[in-house]
Amino acid sequence: MQVSRSGHLKIPKKIEEIEKNSNSKEDILEVQKAIAMANDKKLKAEGIQSQEEIEDKEWQEISKIPENSNDLIAITVVKKLGAYVIAITEKSPKKFRGVFVNRMQNYCLDTLECLLEANFIRLDSIENKKKREEYQKEAIIKLKLLGYIALVAENAACILKRQYKQISLQLAKAINLIIAWKKSDDERWKTKN
Repeated sequence: MQVSRSGHLKIPKKIEEIEKNSNSKEDILEVQKAIAMANDKKLKAEGIQSQEEIEDKEWQEISKIPENSNDLIAITVVKKLGAYVIAITEKSPKKFRGVFVNRMQNYCLDTLECLLEANFIRLDSIENKKKREEYQKEAIIKLKLLGYIALVAENAACILKRQYKQISLQLAKAINLIIAWKKSDDERWKTKN
């Protein structure tokens, strides 16, 4: 409802129906804590949290995606990370879509692009080796930036703690795989020359 300039109350002609509860689970938990505290009772928060809150449904769906045997493991991990970030940010509040959501999705896609470009460069000359290393390094930088943006997004309540935790785990895995790939390239280069 709005108040007009003359101070009269404007009543909307059509009221939208809300089918589901607009309060988040965190809001409901806080209300139950306040009620318990007002009644001088202790609230078992663990009992209130459902299994749904503990498990990450989006990650369970993403982890079912079959791995392509033609791709490097690092590329597959980044693909799954990107799919996960896109899945969780679909539900983010609208006010964050221009800031965090676009950035996180773009960093995932940029990282994938860097890894694919690095993978298509052959190690047949020192120039190509340097190009490949540059793409690998750029991919690591983009993943670290994604980690920072995810941290800020979690602090701003754009994503949930469990989602940030999953992003962090997958980031660490991807970065370790890229570093192992770089070391493998260095070993191959040494034995070749």
